[in-house]
Amino acid sequence: MTCAQARDTARRVLAEHQAPAALVADVLTVVSELVSNAIRHGEGLTGFHITVSPGQVVVIEVSDRSTLRPRLRLADPHTPGGFGWRVVKTLAPTTFIRFHRGGKTIVATLPAHGRPSAP
Repeated sequence: MTCAQARDTARRVLAEHQAPAALVADVLTVVSELVSNAIRHGEGLTGFHITVSPGQVVVIEVSDRSTLRPRLRLADPHTPGGFGWRVVKTLAPTTFIRFHRGGKTIVATLPAHGRPSAP
């Protein structure tokens, strides 16, 4: 599965639940970050699943072959990238990692009310 295919799947699932546009935008961002990182850094995407529970809480599960934890990198204007995990943790603050024999699964939950407010 590619990032584009994962986003298409997410759009379809969210449309079935009539999710608000702001939530859709946040979900698509998280899907893009997690799937691209699984492909780029996680030794390949091995699973993708998205569900919407009552109240429009969205749960995204992305699995890969790596047992390495994602890490926050310090901002460096001379090095591209490195902001994906921070974006995921901002939009889906209850994100956690399940490790298993074949690697890991990152489970990101986005609240129905959209983006958390800034501290």
